[in-house]
Amino acid sequence: MRVLGISDHLLSGAALVEDGRVVAAVNEERLVRRKMVMGFPRKSIEMVLKLGGVKPSELDHVSVASRWGHFLNDYVDFSDGVLGVDEGLVKNAFFAVGSQLSFLRSKLPFLETMYYGLRQPVYARRRRGIQGVLEKEFGIHCPVEFTWHHYGHAAAAYYASGFEDALAVTLDGSGDGHSSHIYDVTGGKFRHLHSIPSFDSLGNYYGYVTALCGFKMGKHEGKITGLAAYGEPSYREILDRFIAYRDGTMVNVGDAFRGAAVQKLRNALPKDFSKKDLSATIQDMSEDLCARYVAHWLKKTGKKNVALAGGVAANVKINQRIHELTGVDSVFVYPAMSDEGLAAGSALITNAEKCPELKMNGRKCIDNVYLGPEFSDREVEQALDDSGVAYERPASIEAEVARLISEKYVVARMNGRMEYGPRALGNRSILYRPDDPAVNDWLNERLKRTEFMPFAPATLAEDADANYKKMDGARDTARFMTITFDCTDAMAQQCPGVVHIDKTARPQIVNESDNPSYYRTLKEFKKLTGFSSFVNTSFNIHEEPIVCTPQDAIRAFQDGHLDCLAIGPFLVKNPEADKRVKAGAGSSAETVE
Repeated sequence: MRVLGISDHLLSGAALVEDGRVVAAVNEERLVRRKMVMGFPRKSIEMVLKLGGVKPSELDHVSVASRWGHFLNDYVDFSDGVLGVDEGLVKNAFFAVGSQLSFLRSKLPFLETMYYGLRQPVYARRRRGIQGVLEKEFGIHCPVEFTWHHYGHAAAAYYASGFEDALAVTLDGSGDGHSSHIYDVTGGKFRHLHSIPSFDSLGNYYGYVTALCGFKMGKHEGKITGLAAYGEPSYREILDRFIAYRDGTMVNVGDAFRGAAVQKLRNALPKDFSKKDLSATIQDMSEDLCARYVAHWLKKTGKKNVALAGGVAANVKINQRIHELTGVDSVFVYPAMSDEGLAAGSALITNAEKCPELKMNGRKCIDNVYLGPEFSDREVEQALDDSGVAYERPASIEAEVARLISEKYVVARMNGRMEYGPRALGNRSILYRPDDPAVNDWLNERLKRTEFMPFAPATLAEDADANYKKMDGARDTARFMTITFDCTDAMAQQCPGVVHIDKTARPQIVNESDNPSYYRTLKEFKKLTGFSSFVNTSFNIHEEPIVCTPQDAIRAFQDGHLDCLAIGPFLVKNPEADKRVKAGAGSSAETVE
């Protein structure tokens, strides 16, 4: 059974599932070099079919994530985030009217049903448009299924978790009219228990706060998560008048949506409100509401395992709160938790429905997330030759990278298959020592980034318990950098570059079986320094996606003024690197004489 999964809206992409296993997955942004691109993912479809060695005629089904939405034949600019997206006259008009009339929703509940009803012809045109493109441009003539957005999130989380039974929880801004679903999954059978309408979205309110703090809703929520640790939740009484937990669900008590909600929040806050305190407030509220919400449904179902997905599950602090709930044995967060993971989730649904004899419960659909393209040594060498940079081939690239990091060089690493999802996990990463408390400032400045969350540590699995607390039940998901833990005193003292002000960290736990080359590099680094961790941040520069090809890597290395590029078995060294390291790792090339 071969199923091609497609997601064609935010973070569009494609995935190929064979007999319940995800064999290839990639998002369009990495291939067209436009961050969080929206639109029909032609290049992703071509890529996953190539990676899987599958011809269009060999597909059994196509599964498209989300049943509702407009057909986006061309790419939509997402550079200004959710509130700045131009999705065409019709959809923009619907959102504008919905925003202005949102205050009537609690008084006239039929308006919401009418709102989605009026858009049904547009949804039908999308289905016809997608089928037409698949047939005419790709020669794909197999049946095309359309799955519900939140079911796709839940299926991805459950089938990747390895759980036999679980409470599957989805939380995001919006998808197919909802912002959350709850499923009781027993032996692979999904039973839908509860939905929260998009109007009552906690994820949207987190986005509204992101916009109020001067960032882009739908793009920069992670900045709010990091900034929150520097403030106090002093505006809780105000935000409680907008979004609240009520008897197993969440309610938009402020009766506001999109632009109207942003304006109403702005009017309710002091004119000189503190961005740090507002960030702390929405983070504190989100952790509290999500914990109470999940706890309610755990009690109702008696489940002990939680599978999480959706954009809110990108919030690693919320995930920690859920992990630490009384009664939770294990928590698993799908590595491609936001909409970038929907293509695989949708394909997994169709695979399970059309081939029930596979019995996918209790077996994982992925072993790791290295599901994108990789490049041969010859392709890498050709790219280096074409770029004109000087390079060498060390006897052991892992040992050389470890030595360079230990000597305070910043090393960009590209190797093997590209990761699926938002996290760089060693194959498209920038690496550095973990003991420099200022690294978050100077390296982000060099990369032209604005971040408040510290860089993540990559930590040897065998040493994890010496560095983090309460890991049991979350070790598997921590392989993908999807959760925070409280740090031990030793970790906080020895590795201040990767420990947040609140004494937490969001580690990637590294096992040899997941990534042998990356593991060897970390082992060599430990031999040289005694540290079980080093800094791992994504290999990209400001407002660009994580690098994909050797050409992307070489350009990002040069534009980011990084010290070294370890690309496949080859090493490139910035001619200014020795001077910079000698002067101090944070020095820029321009200030070194």
